[in-house]
Amino acid sequence: MSAVALAPDNVAAPQPALFLRGLRFEWVKLLSQWRIRLLLLACWIAPALFVAAVSAQGTLPTDTLFGRWMHASGWAGPLVILGFAGSWALPLLTSLVAGDVFAAEDRLGTWRHLLVAVRSPRRIFAAKTLASLGVLLLLVAGLACSSVLGGLLAVGNQPLVGLDGHQLAPGDAALRVLLAWLCALAPTLALAGVGLLGSVALGRSPMGLLLPALVALVTQLAQMLPVPVAVRAALPGYAFISWSGLFAAPVQLAPLLTGVLVALIWALAATVLAYVLFVRRDFTDLSYDGAGRRAITLGALPLAGLLAVSVAAVAAASPASGSGITQAKVERSVAVAFGHLYRTQTEQLHRPAVTEAQLKASAACSKGGVRDGAEGAGNDWRCVVSWHLPGLRATGSAIYQLDVTPDGRYVADGDGPKEVNGYFLVRTPEGDAANPLWQFDGNVELLSAGP
Repeated sequence: MSAVALAPDNVAAPQPALFLRGLRFEWVKLLSQWRIRLLLLACWIAPALFVAAVSAQGTLPTDTLFGRWMHASGWAGPLVILGFAGSWALPLLTSLVAGDVFAAEDRLGTWRHLLVAVRSPRRIFAAKTLASLGVLLLLVAGLACSSVLGGLLAVGNQPLVGLDGHQLAPGDAALRVLLAWLCALAPTLALAGVGLLGSVALGRSPMGLLLPALVALVTQLAQMLPVPVAVRAALPGYAFISWSGLFAAPVQLAPLLTGVLVALIWALAATVLAYVLFVRRDFTDLSYDGAGRRAITLGALPLAGLLAVSVAAVAAASPASGSGITQAKVERSVAVAFGHLYRTQTEQLHRPAVTEAQLKASAACSKGGVRDGAEGAGNDWRCVVSWHLPGLRATGSAIYQLDVTPDGRYVADGDGPKEVNGYFLVRTPEGDAANPLWQFDGNVELLSAGP
């Protein structure tokens, strides 16, 4: 006689573990890793020490945006750190956090235990994604808060000179610094999405860990090349440099909003692709070493298509064409910055106050000998600035040599006369002081149609 075991009808099927428990578990796993703890410690301490140390030195990083103002305002230091973070720190942080959050389970062989405990691949993906993003937010917050604290303690809450030479009050500067760091979160999330996709698709391969840093490096190299402005603005890391438009007057919103929107779309698309690959994975295959062809068909190809669509959309929506750097834009930017900084020099020398409207500053620029219709990046731009002082018939003039980079930033180097912009110091009644007209940074709005 054979016995047949019948399952009772009232026995419920096993339910997945609570999502909040899984999220807490993933959060604890990440924060228990020694490298994550070291990164948190470094992000919350190192920027303050760096800003304070550089602000106390006689030589400043003048080749870095806002680096020349680190002696004058405590709000310049956080922007210098932001420029460095967008180029190097944030891509590396996303690689070490988001780029390894799934691959670590493959290396350790712990997927079976995790699936038995949670019983829901979807909840595992959501918990790992949110936990890694939470750690990244802590790291970015550390970089921002630490650099602000270091700048304010070392220099003080002083006004900041914007990219067109106008003075930003401390409160206004603080708000714009905060907005700049918030805007940098968008490309950080894009790189995090790429990291999640690489971690899921490439398994144990170290390329998954390096993918966000590799994507960031490629986009940085593209920003240094003379590519069309539509391609430049469609790259996921464009917001890492377009935040500088916050410090112009008027604020250059078009490049900033374009960069943020493109980065958020990249973040969403890469995360969705990672989710699709993850829920389709066969976890019973103990020899799994990457998604193989699906990593190309569901990973690389859709992102390449997204880039093409982004380029087409930006090209259709933007009135600018080519490099976006034209003679009229350069002339207007240089003239406006000179007018603002001339007023600053006038105050230093205790001369009668003058307004930009009274100065009527204008610039005539050429590039490589081309005097009409010059365009494009290069270090061969030359501008002659002219202005008028009330009550005088003579017209003042000063010469600048410009180095314009493909992303629209430039450094104007004074080339005389000496008493205006030919020397880095001016003699004031209180003693020698830094000459604001000797060198200054500027920014050309690439996506605008005209000057």
